[in-house]
Amino acid sequence: MSPARTKIAFAVCLVTILLAVLDTNIVSAATVPIVRDLDPVHGMDKIPWLISAFALASAAVLPLYGKLCDTIGAKKVFVGAIATFLLGSALCGAAQSMGELIAARAVQGVGGGGLMSVTMVVLAQLQAPGNGGGAGGGRGKGGSIGGVVAGAGMALGPWLGGTLADHADWRWIFYVNLPVGIAVLVGAAMVLRLPVTPVRHRIDFAGAALAAAFSVSLLLVTEWGGKDYAWSSPQILGLAAASAAALALFLRRQTTAAEPILPLSMFKVPAMRLGFAIQGLVGAAMMGTLVYVMIYLQVVRGIEATSAGLYLIPMAIGMTAVGIASERLAARGWSQKTFVLAGSTAATAALVLLATTGVSSSLWQIRGELLLMGVGFGLLVGQLVLIVQQAAPPRQLGVATTGTRFFQTLGNALGTALFGTLLSRVYEAKGPGGSTSGLGALRGPAHASGVQALTTGMDVVFVVGAVLMAAAAVLAARLPRQAG
Repeated sequence: MSPARTKIAFAVCLVTILLAVLDTNIVSAATVPIVRDLDPVHGMDKIPWLISAFALASAAVLPLYGKLCDTIGAKKVFVGAIATFLLGSALCGAAQSMGELIAARAVQGVGGGGLMSVTMVVLAQLQAPGNGGGAGGGRGKGGSIGGVVAGAGMALGPWLGGTLADHADWRWIFYVNLPVGIAVLVGAAMVLRLPVTPVRHRIDFAGAALAAAFSVSLLLVTEWGGKDYAWSSPQILGLAAASAAALALFLRRQTTAAEPILPLSMFKVPAMRLGFAIQGLVGAAMMGTLVYVMIYLQVVRGIEATSAGLYLIPMAIGMTAVGIASERLAARGWSQKTFVLAGSTAATAALVLLATTGVSSSLWQIRGELLLMGVGFGLLVGQLVLIVQQAAPPRQLGVATTGTRFFQTLGNALGTALFGTLLSRVYEAKGPGGSTSGLGALRGPAHASGVQALTTGMDVVFVVGAVLMAAAAVLAARLPRQAG
């Protein structure tokens, strides 16, 4: 590929990343208009499925996407993922019932699972020597622009979702993907020229099915446990047992398959093993930060959902600023290891500060803490993927790249379950009404006591999040010196 063609391909990848980031948080701002339109009587009970259908489908296909990239080439998988995402978006916009919308979100999730992960494979191949990688910006520039795009998407998502739902129609939350996605699809088909392995490979579909069964059952445990069903209920215990059995069968399959979907040999490489572990910890801590800061703002401080989403702007600014500065930092000798260590340390500090939040804390204090969190996450964006990619054999580039996203997804799920359980336990011990679901019905001193108990529970969540990020920093210090 020529330098000019590589620049266009690089821009296509960045727009794809923006689509991926936007779609993770744009729907949450429109759940009320969706329910009001499609099922005003029973729709609220189906919202968890509307949110989780996308995540479940995305997680299920991640390992398969990586193997397909290594087998048939990243371009075909990239184009296929975008086309599937656009089909799902069109079906979502045309849905006439909550059931149709949930099914369409699953289709969208199948494509969405490749938007971020496969794009990172494409970027790695674009930046490879001999493919005009210098024109695309190389490692430093790729990471910096990626941080800017991720920060912009995080800021735009809630605002765009709320604006479209309030002033247009909730269906445009999905339809807006179509013109942008079609342009990306055409650009990718015309511009991308990526290597394809000349050797015929076999795909371990049995391993992919077991990985999907494990991830889906685990995500359902975290989605339903302590909310729809008690942790000791037969449903949750059965799903947990199914998840454990699927994991055991998957690991056995990976030791016997001729070409495993997630080769266990990767975990023998220190940089890859540590990169996967850190990515999982970061995923858990990031989920705790975003979800529980939003709950604090809406429940404790009484801020509407759309306005609460604007409080993520300082976090996005932090990510964007670091993204802009990271190229200079890389030029001054910062390695990927340095970025990861500095980012996890800054995120730890931000979570420690968030753990001091009280019922009447200054909202500017919250903004400042989210700004620091954005700096931490901005330093981490893309770096772990690069570390894993550089440590992986070329024939396993796709599997290694999607593996980091897979472990982040599992971290998100486990973090959600852990933090939700902690919050419930603290509230049950200190607050009135028995559970957090009864807080809205309380009045007077009982409500004030409940709000205080909820805030205390959130502080515990942030402390645990800080511990997770501190563990990530410890692991980052153990990364090989040559990482980056």
